Amino acid sequence: MGAQQRGPAGGADSPALEWSVEQWFNHTGDLQLSDLRGRVVALECFQMLCPGCVSHGLPQAQRIRAEFPASEVAVLGMHTVFEHHEAMRPVALEAFLHEYRVGFPVGVDRPTADRLPETMARFELRGTPSLLLFDRGGKLREHHFGVVSDMRIGAEISALLTE
Repeated sequence: MGAQQRGPAGGADSPALEWSVEQWFNHTGDLQLSDLRGRVVALECFQMLCPGCVSHGLPQAQRIRAEFPASEVAVLGMHTVFEHHEAMRPVALEAFLHEYRVGFPVGVDRPTADRLPETMARFELRGTPSLLLFDRGGKLREHHFGVVSDMRIGAEISALLTE
């Protein structure tokens, strides 16, 4: 089972953080968390060479997208590369998203001179897959690392929708 982690923006009263994206796929222009206020946001952080991401994280994000109305829940992906950098360039990601039929917006986490890309460091991700749930105000409310059941995620999203 996955482990839950609360990062630096883990409390309901904490200020919202923004992600840092170098490039978007399946979306034109920039897209910030603040643009999605009024909706619950599910952000699936993944690497295309991560077995858990391919077998669990991305399929779960696709199920979330299918089950909840887009007007209420925004589903996004964040390709956050912290290993095998040369193999996971944006051109390879574009082919991967096409092959796996990922239709929701996917950002490429901005690389740094350090090993960890900006968003991964900012949200203190421990690895991939990681699922971040933000409330309608843009506050990080749930931070999951690893495999988490659909039922648990569905219950957490439903609770955020009723607030």
